[in-house]
Amino acid sequence: MATSRWTAAPARTASPRRRGAVLERAILDAALEQLSTVGWRGLTMEGVAAGARTGKAAVYRRWPSKEDLVADALQAGLPRLEKAPDLGSVRQDLLALCRQARDAMYSRPGFALRAVIHECDPTQAERFRAVIFEGVVEPTVKLLREVITRGIRRGEVRSDADNGYVLDAVPAMMMYRAKVCGSEWSDVDLEEMIDQLMLPLLRPRGV
Repeated sequence: MATSRWTAAPARTASPRRRGAVLERAILDAALEQLSTVGWRGLTMEGVAAGARTGKAAVYRRWPSKEDLVADALQAGLPRLEKAPDLGSVRQDLLALCRQARDAMYSRPGFALRAVIHECDPTQAERFRAVIFEGVVEPTVKLLREVITRGIRRGEVRSDADNGYVLDAVPAMMMYRAKVCGSEWSDVDLEEMIDQLMLPLLRPRGV
């Protein structure tokens, strides 16, 4: 009896279907990738779905709008600045903290955030105000306050320097120069800002 030339092909194993937090993480990562490569205007829900290898319906089920998706992606992805440097001098502490902030600005989520800031119209930008303040400005100011308070205790910093105007100087300068002047904040740029702006501003009177 002749045997058949044909043999059954091995059954394909279906790839496991992602659900819940795993799928959401993939979608948020895809949104950050889109923002950092094609920008706010180029980002589409379809493109995010393709990047996450899921269907568009899975994206819309969780985030009804592009703004909602991007706000959650930024909140989940922004690097956390959680510990103030303590290197023995206010100059070294400020430099280390500014390097941390600079690295966060130029991370993938940082590029994504700058795409939002640069490209959104005022109405859209309002949607991200809390994300920017709570995720970037507030943590940076908190750590700056720790550095300056420690400097006051050591006698390096004038006693009234712990105020909103002084604390806003570093994040305001870094964001302004990055957005308006296109500065990438090299180590030399950071040192010049600390030496020419912050140290004269913080120095005790009469010193």
